[in-house]
Amino acid sequence: MTVLLRLLFAHVISDFVIQSDNMCNGKQGKTKKKYVYQLLHSFIHALMAYIFVADWSNWIIPLTIFISHILMDYIKVEYMKKNAASFIIDQLIHIAVIVILWLSIFNQDGTFNQEFFKTEWNSLNMWVVAIAYLLTLKPTSVFLSLFIKKWTPPTIADRSLPNAGKWIGYFERILILTFILTGNAEGIGFLLAAKSIFRFGELSKAQEIKTTEYVLIGTLASFTIAILIGFTVLQIIK
Repeated sequence: MTVLLRLLFAHVISDFVIQSDNMCNGKQGKTKKKYVYQLLHSFIHALMAYIFVADWSNWIIPLTIFISHILMDYIKVEYMKKNAASFIIDQLIHIAVIVILWLSIFNQDGTFNQEFFKTEWNSLNMWVVAIAYLLTLKPTSVFLSLFIKKWTPPTIADRSLPNAGKWIGYFERILILTFILTGNAEGIGFLLAAKSIFRFGELSKAQEIKTTEYVLIGTLASFTIAILIGFTVLQIIK
């Protein structure tokens, strides 16, 4: 089971931590240079999978990851629209490839170098929590930006600090997940109240109804995802 979690961890790190905005935009460019970005991105995924699984003699894992990402990136760029549905489909396909790969290798008992890993490295709970924190960061941020895109006011970017909303979302979801995992879920209420005072107070004064609704949708969606991740983790590790 920990092998599957390592593969998922490598996927999240490669897709949402190592991959920069420039690389993401480069993959979808209109010149042939986009193929270089796609190859580089696929190589990073393969390398991370190879490192985290650490079965140094087994090239099936990185090769499968590399080929699947090359194919999926090409299909996504050439034939799919950039929206929330495409994002979900893309991630589900990658996860399906990882699960199938894990199942096929898991049946070959004894292929993994277990001496390489410490007890903590093989801990199910550690990997579940690590993946949960990763998911609350850029993966959730990317999904939310696609989800609320159609409601985004045209001048919202001009009235806020660069990337401020993204980092506010990161911190709030980390806090929510930490509150839940430490048994202090009541802290979520105080966090929501504090954010409401600072963000909704000014907006209501300015009577900017559309902007208020936009911020409210984003906030509630962000809180909901973090809470769902938190309680899902509790169910897995208890």
